[in-house]
Amino acid sequence: MVCGSVPCLWTIFCLHLCFYVNTGIAQNTREVILLDSKAQQTELEWISSPPSGWEEISGLDENYTPIRTYQVCQVMEPNQNNWLRTNWVEKGDAQRIFVELKFTLRDCNSLPGVVGSCKETFNLYYQETDVEVGRNIRESQYVKIDTIAADESFTQGDLGERKMKLNTELRIIGPLSRRGFYLAFQDVGACIALVSVKVYYKKCWSIIENLATFPDTVTGSEFSSLVEVEGTCVNDAEEEADNSPKMHCSAEGEWLVPIGKCICKAGFHQKGDACE
Repeated sequence: MVCGSVPCLWTIFCLHLCFYVNTGIAQNTREVILLDSKAQQTELEWISSPPSGWEEISGLDENYTPIRTYQVCQVMEPNQNNWLRTNWVEKGDAQRIFVELKFTLRDCNSLPGVVGSCKETFNLYYQETDVEVGRNIRESQYVKIDTIAADESFTQGDLGERKMKLNTELRIIGPLSRRGFYLAFQDVGACIALVSVKVYYKKCWSIIENLATFPDTVTGSEFSSLVEVEGTCVNDAEEEADNSPKMHCSAEGEWLVPIGKCICKAGFHQKGDACE
């Protein structure tokens, strides 16, 4: 097999890399997952344009569980413009979306005979829509999020030693106003393996504080925003006079700044989060 006219050491690395990726990061309990490519064991079937660009391949994670990844390595030809688009993602109540990318990238200087147009970056885009828009990628309709660069790129020596140089980048999109969105990745001449894509938003999960119940609350649209939430007194409790219970849901999904409280009604006493 040949990858963009480069001998397939790149593909061999892709097939082996998942044995050496430590993906055991505990899921943040404040995250609501909208898309996790690593969790899908069947084909992702994202759109690649042109079809000869990004390629979907199979791999195994550290638990020998099959995962799906995408790679592209058209470094022997100049003027590359390879797009990869996810399926439509319905955002639910989210206003601000987090995009976590895990990827490897080849050092251009370690590729013999490549042209001077070899790149060590790729571009991340998104498009908001209310419905799915079909399989055609219209580049002008996408908004650029950022140019993604690797903190570490791998070389031929890393291949021989089976060293894994996995990069993790996090980007934030928002505020969002449509029902859903697509993500797109543009390769302009790099050697990349996109190991996983995770998309999520954050919420403050329901709690009882000061004898008041606060419901699940989606974080605000701005990074610095606090969402004020009014609490509801638990059974056999009532608001303290002129001191109704409130809390604030932070952008990180944490409850902050409690104000006011509920107290047990006459004839009841507090035991934990209830009145008896």
